[in-house]
Amino acid sequence: MDAKPDTPTLRERTRRAVHAEITNTALRLFAEQGFDATTVDQIAAAAGISRRSFFHYFGSKEDVVMGDLEALGRRVRDALEARPATESAWEALREALKTLQGPDTDAVTQLEIAGMYADAPSLRAKHLEKHLRWQELFAPDIERRLGITPGPTADPRARAIIAAALACLDIAVDAWHESGGTADPVELFDAAVAAVRA
Repeated sequence: MDAKPDTPTLRERTRRAVHAEITNTALRLFAEQGFDATTVDQIAAAAGISRRSFFHYFGSKEDVVMGDLEALGRRVRDALEARPATESAWEALREALKTLQGPDTDAVTQLEIAGMYADAPSLRAKHLEKHLRWQELFAPDIERRLGITPGPTADPRARAIIAAALACLDIAVDAWHESGGTADPVELFDAAVAAVRA
């Protein structure tokens, strides 16, 4: 009997397992030593792989923390495009950004990751890069919701809404981290958006 098309192959399951092991090893080292003080060589040695193998799975140590930015962006874009056409740009973005709340890591690990951004300039720079990429990725749908005819570059009105929503998301994550994970991140996001739109 043939395997279902969505059933991962043994090779893919092995790749996922190694990816998860490297991630867990790196996050442990980041928590123990600090992000900036931890090197790729240390991560590779602790995971029992070569430096070259590390770069087979990750483009940089920042990618261990932030994940695959392109894949995450596409996931949010797909969720955005699947939202009802009657939703406003803000409503659609709110619901689409919820897809970032995944079961990929536990709450303690998510708190540790959120705390790393405050201490690591390279992570903040990568985070800004993500925001700029996502503005372009989400812009066509937001332009459509605003009734704007797409042009050769993203309309500044669409980009402004996306940038503001992403800033509200960052603020919500920061406040959630400061609460020790006790606050509701969706409520924090809603409060930030309400302040921006007041």
